Amino acid sequence: MQKKVVRIIGVPIDLGADRRGVDMGPSAIRYAGLNARLKRLGWIVEDYGNIDVPVPETREIKDKKLKYLEEIVQINEQLHLIVAKAKKDGVIPLILGGDHSLGIGTIAGLALSEQSFGLIWFDTHGDYNTLDTTESGNIHGMPLAISNGLGAPELTGIGGNNKKLREENTVIIGAREMDPQEKELLRRSKIKVFTMRDIDQMGMKEVVSEGIRIASQGTDGIHISFDLDVIDPEEAPGVGTPVPGGITYREAHLAMELLADSGYISSMDVVEVNPILDNHNKTAKLAVGLICSAFGERIF
Repeated sequence: MQKKVVRIIGVPIDLGADRRGVDMGPSAIRYAGLNARLKRLGWIVEDYGNIDVPVPETREIKDKKLKYLEEIVQINEQLHLIVAKAKKDGVIPLILGGDHSLGIGTIAGLALSEQSFGLIWFDTHGDYNTLDTTESGNIHGMPLAISNGLGAPELTGIGGNNKKLREENTVIIGAREMDPQEKELLRRSKIKVFTMRDIDQMGMKEVVSEGIRIASQGTDGIHISFDLDVIDPEEAPGVGTPVPGGITYREAHLAMELLADSGYISSMDVVEVNPILDNHNKTAKLAVGLICSAFGERIF
């Protein structure tokens, strides 16, 4: 990372998921000392506060296959313009969630930039469901597919009616739970998926190194989308959808350290921190540590 200005954007959204609480994620991460630690690393921190997000109690679900569609479109329309402005201003956008439906707006905003980008998506899930494949109707399970032009036109059209991703520069790391039809869609794509079995067999260093190679080939930088549920619930209990068997504390930090060493990180979002399910803000503190590792913090 050559640029020394990071712009923090909070998106307190939990409309994309059934389980409540991730709307408090941005506050929990800030409370865990994010801004002060980034400043100690030499970063100039611009905190833009939070996007206005309605609470579910003030809205109704009109379509059970696309829950809170209108609200999520409106939020991501706002977000994509804020992210695009950050890129235009030459700063690094750091988006705090909130559920992973915010990835729609983040990626749409990056796509408006003159710079090309690869994507590394750390997640237990593929987030590659569509209107036709979803079993829950929760839009936080769809952002990667939507960013690739698959899904409801109201969502794929945010930031223009075009694919926002380069499939050949997109990598998922840490997958261990996906719906059957979602798996099939991913197999038909050019997206590279590293499952937990791949991490067990290859080791995190080799997986991330290969991910960096794929995501950086012919691009100007890499966007990191980090869902805290990729980490084992023993280490990160406060997440929206915990699944046993995730990556360890040190594997997560090693991944961020290797990405920082690469110099390719150009933007980042950190999502699905749920303080209601957490233990003394443990997961938010872990999120802060991982962000700081990605932004250059070292053990020695």
